Amino acid sequence: MTASSHKAVAGRSAGAGRTGRSGAGRAQGRAVRRRRPLRTAGIVAVSLLVLITAGVGWFYFKLNGNITTFGAEGVSPQRPAEGAGGQNVLVIGSDSRSGDNSSLGGGEGDVGRSDTAFLLHIYGDSKHAVAVSIPRDSLVEIPPCRLPNGKWTGAQHNAMFNAAFSVGESAQGNPACTQNTVEKLSGVRVDHTVVVDFEGFSKMTSAVGGVPVCLPKDIYQGDLNPNRHSRGERIFAKGPQNVSGQQALDYVRIRHGIGDNSDIGRIQRQQAFVGSLIKKVKEQGFNPTTLLPLANAATQSMTVDPGLDSADKLLSFAMSLKDIDLHNTKFVTLPWRYQGARVAIVHPDADRLWADIKADRTLDGKDAGGPGSGKAGGAASASPSPSGTGAGTGTDASPGTGVSVAVYNGTTATGLAARAADQLKSAGFTVTGTSTARTQDHATTVVEYGAGKEAEAKTVAARFRGAQLVPTATAGVNVVLGATYASDPALESPAAPGPDPSPGSSASGSSDIAGKARSADDNICSDLSYG
Repeated sequence: MTASSHKAVAGRSAGAGRTGRSGAGRAQGRAVRRRRPLRTAGIVAVSLLVLITAGVGWFYFKLNGNITTFGAEGVSPQRPAEGAGGQNVLVIGSDSRSGDNSSLGGGEGDVGRSDTAFLLHIYGDSKHAVAVSIPRDSLVEIPPCRLPNGKWTGAQHNAMFNAAFSVGESAQGNPACTQNTVEKLSGVRVDHTVVVDFEGFSKMTSAVGGVPVCLPKDIYQGDLNPNRHSRGERIFAKGPQNVSGQQALDYVRIRHGIGDNSDIGRIQRQQAFVGSLIKKVKEQGFNPTTLLPLANAATQSMTVDPGLDSADKLLSFAMSLKDIDLHNTKFVTLPWRYQGARVAIVHPDADRLWADIKADRTLDGKDAGGPGSGKAGGAASASPSPSGTGAGTGTDASPGTGVSVAVYNGTTATGLAARAADQLKSAGFTVTGTSTARTQDHATTVVEYGAGKEAEAKTVAARFRGAQLVPTATAGVNVVLGATYASDPALESPAAPGPDPSPGSSASGSSDIAGKARSADDNICSDLSYG
């Protein structure tokens, strides 16, 4: 073989070798190309996950930056004991003109004021809730409150409820003072307090795309501002409509031109509005898409107690409401009556309402404490008498044997407590003391009882015509005499104890608080004013 032939063979061999390697390379390249889309998809997924996580983290960071808290040092050291279960959240609406609120029509000056407040009780079963509105003009006792300089005020007697928020005359208001006042008024321990100003309210209504409302009549500028001295332009047409932002504020602030122009009527429209807002949020779904924009809007102008000072805590609280049915979300106004130009709280109806909340009972008397709560959420069980038989069964010659009771005069008539005490003693009861009740405007006699004392309380109540049973957090049995006893001070005969009243009811008929309650699923055009 010639040299040239050797070169040719070598060239072909080399070419063949190159050809073989090239084929393997192309195959490997195809394999690489086949894997590259999978690898790219994985990188994209991981990148998205990182971005989403970073985005949520950024959003939570933003929410945390929005939140303003008020100091716990203003909360009274004299507080009610915890109730049977559930949570109590005080919600206060502030109408200060400070900051961005000035363009939204708040109150005059920079002093924080509040015309709206309600106590929201979320029951232990997480299936029921009730919001109790407290009229701003209610005459109450405002306990000592902390001023911005650290000093404490003296107690104010027979003061308007909304004056508590203005104690100290600061732009932020005094939510701790309002919380102290509500706890003093109700005997209910407030777990959290939230203040929402005009700006925050306006943004929340826009964040959900508006809230359905209804007007019983056409509303004009003069109805919103009676100092205008002219009718002005129409701002709302009669009937259902969707409102947000400034319009939503105007709706909840309207007081004049509807019904008797009272704050009570405005409360009813505010309750309808809050119910409609809850319904709108539930329809959109309790998910981040709905809740995060709403949370962003709310936290920008919200002041909370230290227990709700983070986005996690606020969103966790919001999620705890997701299983409450609209029909089981109730709104009531604290029982009231006019006292001149102001509002007096009606006892014992208000006492019974607060007692039910403390015991985690719904307005219709059902235990809503949730399974395994282990707390006194339902009717108290009868405690045995010293003889081992139920006290007050009516089988003994002295039905009051073994039953101890304190007697209070709840009227302005003199000598009633002593008279009732003598009569009870003659029936075998042990009277532990007599005194004047906290208020003297009781229309009917009330028998208050603590845990385990229901049977004994029924025995006492059976001695007074039309007496009402009211469970309380206080131990023992107390009878508060009302005007019915003052007009007819004879006790019932032991042989005729009368009806067996149950908690939340009276011998003459049950309370109508439950019947007057509004549900979040009620027609938005119903019951929009008082008078």
